[in-house]
Amino acid sequence: MGIVLKQSFKNTITIYIAFAIGGVNALFLYTSFLTDAYYGLVTFLLSTANLLMPLTAFGVQYTILKFFSSYKTQQEKDVFLSSVILLPLFIALPIAVVGNIFYQEISSYLALKNPVVKSYTFVIYWVAVATAYFEIFYAWAKVQLQSVYGNILKEMFSRVASMVLLFAVYFQWIAPEEFVFYLTGAYFIRVVLMASYALKLYCPRFTLAVPKNYREIINYSLFILLAGAAGTILLDIDKFMIPQKEAIAMTAYYAVAVYIGSVVETPGRAMSQILQPLVAKALNEKDMEAVKSLYRKSSINLFLIAGLVFLLINVNIKELYLLLPDKYSGGIRVVLLISLAKLYHMFLGANGAIISNSKYYKVLLPYGLAMAVTVFLLNDYLIDLLSIEGAALSTFLVVLVFNTIKLVFVKHKFGFFPFGKKTAILFVLLVLFFFGFKFWDFDFHPLWNIFLKSALLTVCFFGIVYKLKISEDVNALMARVF
Repeated sequence: MGIVLKQSFKNTITIYIAFAIGGVNALFLYTSFLTDAYYGLVTFLLSTANLLMPLTAFGVQYTILKFFSSYKTQQEKDVFLSSVILLPLFIALPIAVVGNIFYQEISSYLALKNPVVKSYTFVIYWVAVATAYFEIFYAWAKVQLQSVYGNILKEMFSRVASMVLLFAVYFQWIAPEEFVFYLTGAYFIRVVLMASYALKLYCPRFTLAVPKNYREIINYSLFILLAGAAGTILLDIDKFMIPQKEAIAMTAYYAVAVYIGSVVETPGRAMSQILQPLVAKALNEKDMEAVKSLYRKSSINLFLIAGLVFLLINVNIKELYLLLPDKYSGGIRVVLLISLAKLYHMFLGANGAIISNSKYYKVLLPYGLAMAVTVFLLNDYLIDLLSIEGAALSTFLVVLVFNTIKLVFVKHKFGFFPFGKKTAILFVLLVLFFFGFKFWDFDFHPLWNIFLKSALLTVCFFGIVYKLKISEDVNALMARVF
């Protein structure tokens, strides 16, 4: 886990800085500088683009991670990269043609409940294409075991760009109506920067030849494309469906709560950047002991760090909402449900990476489709019943059920669980800290209350974790730091 922890630590620092910037954007700048309707519009457009992105990427980002380490010669690697970089065009270009022909019909449908959407519909496609190619070149860098620069671009660039543009709106350098267009341009600048870095790390001799195993590559890309598209639905379908049932401003309130709850998965996002290619390499080399070790260590380390983040968010959530406009205060239970879902996902460590990079990857298609259909049906019912809390509840239920299925599947096919005695001890510790810190506060200003309560919780938590030796890796890291 040496290289994993080293780059994960750097990625974690980057992501937390990015989340801090994003938090200022989501909690204060968007809510102050844009109207609720335009904040909801931005959330809707970006979420819908994320739904389209897996289709335009053709699953190539995962294909690179899985197959690159299986090639032994530079020529084979050059042929492989030269061919897969063109695959997304076989979907992106037809989508552009169809979208152009039926643009009026598509935009009218999306704007049925909220007319403001109609003028910005084309943004969805362009952001999807830019994001797709960014992920492809990011995967290109990951297989060289270099994830830090791409992580900075992925997590920080768009948030910094949003902050700059929001201040531009505030100072009236640009109109609120222009904000979305400038933000779209930022996504294209990001993909150019990522492509330049990836090609600097490894620039193949481009050729029109195809790999010998091109059928296997295309089959894998198709399966991962469909499975990835279905999986992305879980992340963004709620922000797409809420404007179809509620005023678009409700999407803004939901987006703030989801943003807060999603901070829990930050350590997993950092670790996965380097963990994915290592799992793929171990599976390609049939080194099951390495896979088992990565699985168990990733589970306990992510559960520990993500668990602490979960505690810090949920014991301070009332004070945090006191800092926001009153109309956003209905999202406290949304934060709890989303953060629980993210924590359970982190609890499973490298589970998803093992399945997607193994010979059993085809199971992800029916799994993803079942998950997508379930979350759609639950959203359709629960949003009408409970509004934005219903969307959060459907996400939690789907994550709980379907991630448990993945856990059982890996146990059945590979013969190992990621858990041990330390996992149970850590679970009890998290429960005790949650109820021990949840229901009392200092009688100070909310900011001071959050700071003091968080500092006390963090010191106590890490002290006990270190004493109980919950994680060898975390203890080693703490010993080096202190």
